[in-house]
Amino acid sequence: MSEPHMISSASAHAPFDAGQAFVDRSRHYLRVDLLPRLVLAIESLGDHGIWQRANDRSNSAANYCLHLAGNARQWIVGGVGGAPDIRNRPAEFAATDGLTATALIHTMRTTFAEIDDALAGVTPSMLAESRRIQGRETSVFDAIFHVIEHMAMHTGQVILQAKAWGATPIQFYGNTPDGLAPRLFDGDGI
Repeated sequence: MSEPHMISSASAHAPFDAGQAFVDRSRHYLRVDLLPRLVLAIESLGDHGIWQRANDRSNSAANYCLHLAGNARQWIVGGVGGAPDIRNRPAEFAATDGLTATALIHTMRTTFAEIDDALAGVTPSMLAESRRIQGRETSVFDAIFHVIEHMAMHTGQVILQAKAWGATPIQFYGNTPDGLAPRLFDGDGI
């Protein structure tokens, strides 16, 4: 891809493959957009802040991250990629401590690498294939779309917590001479 915000085919003369573009863009969002934002938010919150909850009905940033890891492994690594489903969903929300910020970042980097590896094996023809995930029939396309949407939603919640309680301010975009927002990272976030 020539620009991070552009969807293009490999060649100006090659036909556009929407299925491949969907898989490529999904991998891009995970590696270059969502993971780096989670890392910055976790770093800002620190060891204590990742476990802070607004109230008894809320989840901590660490709970959201554990939940994202469990969900993505279940839906993509297992459901799409074929790895065994070892998820313990209640434990994702029951945890109140146990990981440092550094360990949580490692967990998220490892999870995102596993997701990326599974998505790297997805071909456009696989997108319509059926999978049974969480006891429901779904397509590979829907499983990927679900995980991207789910990741974005909970990443936003973690960022909100970091902006409210973080020890250091986080900023994803800055003012540039050309008025464009710079990319958060130039390389892959994993």
